[in-house]
Amino acid sequence: MKNRMLIVLLLLPLAFLPLIGVAAALSISTLQATTTTTTGPYNTLGLAIGAGLAIGLSGLGAGLAISAAGSAAISALAEKPDTFFRSFLIVALAEALAIYGLIMGILLWLKI
Repeated sequence: MKNRMLIVLLLLPLAFLPLIGVAAALSISTLQATTTTTTGPYNTLGLAIGAGLAIGLSGLGAGLAISAAGSAAISALAEKPDTFFRSFLIVALAEALAIYGLIMGILLWLKI
């Protein structure tokens, strides 16, 4: 029962990350609607939704990757302390996924 509650508490915030990204994209789109652009309103909305999805889904994927790789890395580190660098590298690569999504979201937001 305690494990299920822990899983729910960890996965519930991760489930809301894409929704938060889309909400941020829509708010950015409404704030940018006052300026005149040559791309049109539908292209601007598409870029805003794309930026939100890039940030939200990459954050969700990075969270799932870190949760899986992090627990395996800690268990491997408990058995063999000399595997620290390999474990750290795998978790760092999973964190880089969220950073790439953030960069893509910022680039799309700047294009609006």
